[in-house]
Amino acid sequence: MAGGNVTALFRASTAHSPSYFTLNRAAGGEGREITDFCIPCNPYFPTPGMFEELGSRLREILTYYPSGADTITAELCSVLGLNPQTVAMGNGSTELITWIDHLLVKESLAVPVPTFGRWTDQPMETGKRVDMLLLPEARGFTLDPASFVQFIRTRGSRVAVICNPNNPDGGYLPKQQLLAMLDSLQDLDLVVVDESFLEFADAEANPSVAAEAVLRTNVIVLRSLGKNFGLHGVRFGYLVSNPSLAGKIRAALPKWNLNSFAETVVFMLKNHRMEYAESLEQARRDRQEMTWRLSQLPGLTIYPSQGNFLYVRLPEGVDGTVLRDRLLSEHGVLVRECSNKVGSSSRFLRLVVRPQQDVMRLMAAMEQVLYGQRIQMQEPPPPPPQQQQPQQMAPMPMLAQMPAQQQIPQQLPQQAQMQPQVQQPAPMFALSQQPVAARGLGPVARQPERAPAPAMSGVAAVDRLIPQA
Repeated sequence: MAGGNVTALFRASTAHSPSYFTLNRAAGGEGREITDFCIPCNPYFPTPGMFEELGSRLREILTYYPSGADTITAELCSVLGLNPQTVAMGNGSTELITWIDHLLVKESLAVPVPTFGRWTDQPMETGKRVDMLLLPEARGFTLDPASFVQFIRTRGSRVAVICNPNNPDGGYLPKQQLLAMLDSLQDLDLVVVDESFLEFADAEANPSVAAEAVLRTNVIVLRSLGKNFGLHGVRFGYLVSNPSLAGKIRAALPKWNLNSFAETVVFMLKNHRMEYAESLEQARRDRQEMTWRLSQLPGLTIYPSQGNFLYVRLPEGVDGTVLRDRLLSEHGVLVRECSNKVGSSSRFLRLVVRPQQDVMRLMAAMEQVLYGQRIQMQEPPPPPPQQQQPQQMAPMPMLAQMPAQQQIPQQLPQQAQMQPQVQQPAPMFALSQQPVAARGLGPVARQPERAPAPAMSGVAAVDRLIPQA
């Protein structure tokens, strides 16, 4: 892979990663497959049979105009059991975010950070004040509803946004807590609950507040279809609210804002409910297994997630931008480094949940780049990754090599620092004293030298995005 051309695209990017197609073009047609841990798609849906059906109808889909949005929305509502008067469909949830901002956000918007970038970028682009409450790392980025409400009152925000689960950390607010917060914010112009990743949650049986939103005057629930159905390229999503708010959004949308691919998929759904449910269940199982496997890597912190992704804090001294570039150029593994997310830094990655064979490739790549060796797991290790050509010099690991023990030493043994004939390059990063990550689903203990973050103190909005290194 043309590593320099590809990784330069990330440095030129701002709030979002370059697209999969842009990366492939920049690779110069070398034909190396990218294992994608960046784009949060359902890897199990559509089924192979559904893709075959779509392929057989490709000429028809590309040739003819789609039906109007009302027709497609009515079909979606019949599948989901919703009233069409309470629904507006968009060309991706980002189109709906744009119209929500233009039509319903008048002066200010409050949102916890880090979160999905469009909820901070979009209102700032139209001159609104964005009040940002920093989620404390010391509490695993958990949102405290009372603190958020107090922050909104202190700042005088008129609109509030809660992503549930949150992106990038996967944090989840239980339904009853969320409804209590909506009750306390009835006087605001608008409260948006972004449930784009809620289909992947399993914390409770019926986590959505969409049914309650239609009974309230100032609540919109936003849902994504591309993420859930594994079809980001189709660009479709929807919102649910009382008929007045939904009608206001629908009236602003173009008649043909949904394409023929979106229409075809929506009309296929009723015949594939079981496959869709099975795909979500498999994704949840994969999340548990991927969490466990990543927790075996020394120095990583894995935060609990209800999304189809995991938020990972890297070992002390590791720059996520360098790790991202090397994983892609040396191993063809694409990850989402989070330094350009407000409230995050280059210490963090967001890793999309993927099938086991892809996770094993990620594990092998991270072991090689971070530590320069395989890490002993609690179960028999998977087959070793493909060896590099013997004539090529192995790249220097980002973390110095470690012994087989479960604790990273404070410094390298003398014999590891000196080679008898060849000058050994200095490690790219200092060794971490952080212990091996816990074998559970929660984050590992914090390092003693790091001061704890303030308990949910509000950080008020604003000036700019955190630039990418």
